[in-house]
This record gives sequence, C-alpha cells and structure tokens, in this order.
Amino acid sequence: TYIEKDSEINAEIEKLRHSATAALAERRDVIIVASVSCIYGLGSPFDYENQMLSLRPGMEKPRNEILRRLVDIQYDRNDMAFERGAFRVRGDILDVFPAGSEAALRIEMFGDEIETIKEINPVTGEILGLRNHVSIYPASHYVTTDENTERALASIESELDERITWFKDRGKLLEAQRIEQRTRYDLEMLREIGRCKGIENYSRHLNGLPAGSRPYTLMDYFPEDYMIIIDESHATLPQIHAMYNGDRSRKQNLVEYGFRLPSALDNRPLTF
Repeated sequence: TYIEKDSEINAEIEKLRHSATAALAERRDVIIVASVSCIYGLGSPFDYENQMLSLRPGMEKPRNEILRRLVDIQYDRNDMAFERGAFRVRGDILDVFPAGSEAALRIEMFGDEIETIKEINPVTGEILGLRNHVSIYPASHYVTTDENTERALASIESELDERITWFKDRGKLLEAQRIEQRTRYDLEMLREIGRCKGIENYSRHLNGLPAGSRPYTLMDYFPEDYMIIIDESHATLPQIHAMYNGDRSRKQNLVEYGFRLPSALDNRPLTF
C-alpha cells in the first residue's frame, strides 16, 4: 500500500524556482514560463521577503551577525564544496552562493564594515563585476521566523496527540506508534536545524493557516495585477484535475496508515 517516495530535487529546476521568486520580489517586469507544477505549494511569500538579507558596501555589520543570518535563512557553511545555498569563510572574506543565481558573491570586510561586494565565478573565482547592493534570498521557500516555528511546533504537537488517541481508540497500535515516531523525529529536526525532510507537509502549521485552507503557491508571489495564460489548455486542464485527485489518494493512504498527519492533506495542488 505504501511506497516511500524518494524525492530527488533537481538542482537546475530548484535554481530557476529561486530565481523566479527572487525576481518577483524585486521588480515588476517579470514573465515566468512554468510547468503545471507551479500550482503546488511553496512557503509563505511574506516570510520569504521578510527574511531577505540586504548588504551594501560601507555598511557596518559584524561578520558573525551576517553568518548567523545566513544560517537562519537555511544556507549551509561548507568550506570545501562550494555549491548553491552554501557559504564559506576565510578570515575577513565571505563567499556566498545564492540559491537562485549563476554567480557567487564575495563580501570583503574590514573589521565590522563591508568594504566591497564582488560577483565571482563560483568555479574559477574570476571577478565578474562589483555590486553596490545585494539581496540574498532564503535558500528554502519554507523559511520562517523563530516565533512562527515555535507556534508551529506547538500546533503540530497537539495534532499529533489527537491523532495518536484516534488510532489507539480504534485499536490501531502500529499506526499510533508509527505516527508518533515519525512526527517526533521531524519535530526534533525542526527544533534543532529549522528544517526536516518533507517539511512541505507541515506547511499549514508553519504558515499559521486554518485547517482546510489551500497552501501558498507561486501565484501568491505575484502582485495583485498579474495575468496568467494557460497554453495547450486541452492537455493542461485535465492534467490539473488529475493532479489534485492523484495527490489526494496518495496522501489519504499515508494518513490512514500513520505515515503522515491529516494536515498533510492541506499541502495539495490547486484545482482549476
């Protein structure tokens, strides 16, 4: 009945997704060509924009404060393998590889002051240009504030307690034990490192949305006055109906057998 889904994230698509949402946050003249998967959930656009790190030459900001902010928005420190969503530090020089970019950033500091910001080739280190200002957007669309995480942990915990009781009342002890073990592990990961595998299944709790509400999607990142064009609608619309039903039946099984909490059903694709 249950097949563990091995979600392999395509790095190229992830990069494009990040560069699309960053472009929407920064400017008005944006055209995005997307597959039908844009109707699947992403994190809150408000948290995404509010967690952005803005840096300029001449700005006074202690190095450790910048490093802490990068870790908060889900960048990993990796001094060996420099890849997207990572940063490395050597003395007063900090290299950051933004999640949605082809080029990396080199931030050179003098004490607590940012001296220069350069755009570099992440492989060769060649300098591509100087920047007067950079916005570093989170490396995950599910980034949120500490207060939100605390609130989410409490509401996931109370849903978990209800679910365990529900299973036990019906004599489903294996399912009760399974949901408890899996959810407690995820809660521990969220508490310690701010993310866990399958974090999108907790998006309702993280975004503080009421039960049954739809998740945020790419469309929520657009301003009010945008236009959407559905091409090849004879193929796309049946696909949209099928996506909702297919996702629903798979999640229903996961919920029924204690692999996921019922709130996972709210992380669903939009219907037409």
